[in-house]
Amino acid sequence: MNTSVTSTVRQLGAGLRALIVLTVLCGVIYPLAVTGVAQGLFPGRADGSEITSGGKSVGSSLIGQRYDLPPKDGQETPGPDLRWFQPRPSDGLGANSVNTEYELILSGATNRSGDNQELIDQVTDAKAAVVADNSVPGHPVDPDDVPADAVTSSGSGLDPAISPAYAGLQVRRVAERNHLPVDRVRELVREHTDGRILGFMGEPTVNVLRLNLALRDLVDGA
Repeated sequence: MNTSVTSTVRQLGAGLRALIVLTVLCGVIYPLAVTGVAQGLFPGRADGSEITSGGKSVGSSLIGQRYDLPPKDGQETPGPDLRWFQPRPSDGLGANSVNTEYELILSGATNRSGDNQELIDQVTDAKAAVVADNSVPGHPVDPDDVPADAVTSSGSGLDPAISPAYAGLQVRRVAERNHLPVDRVRELVREHTDGRILGFMGEPTVNVLRLNLALRDLVDGA
């Protein structure tokens, strides 16, 4: 009987010691080491790839945000603030009309098939809105020129970037709304177009937040 109790106590003691050692090792030392290495080698990425302006964090280069007008009374969905470049459509992006903070609501794709009528209607309505919003006097937008990312969300629903084609489609509208030369706004898009990773992976993209911050600086300096 005493032998059995002694054996049980020893096993419990060994288990307790293993728990303490593994807790300290995996729960304290390892996280601190990983955090220290990350902060030392990749401080920006370790802190969430924040983008700052005027000494304040205005968002992350990895998470998109919307640029909407304040909702009117009784309006469920606020309209886009057409002074700014607009991101891809997504239910996962929180409203942000002043570009000083961002709100994450949800992430995920719709998983609707290509022949889903709801998706077809959504894309059709989105294309009509893009055409209407970006057509300016003397320069109507051809519906065939509307790129796919202007009317569909990304897989995560939080894509921070748009294609150069969609950014270019918005140039005349942004220039007109901000009383800027079209060529200067087009140049701004070129300056903020990121090429393919390593020159061959992925597609060129334009980070909407960075582009709108540069646009704000341009407007303020005009």
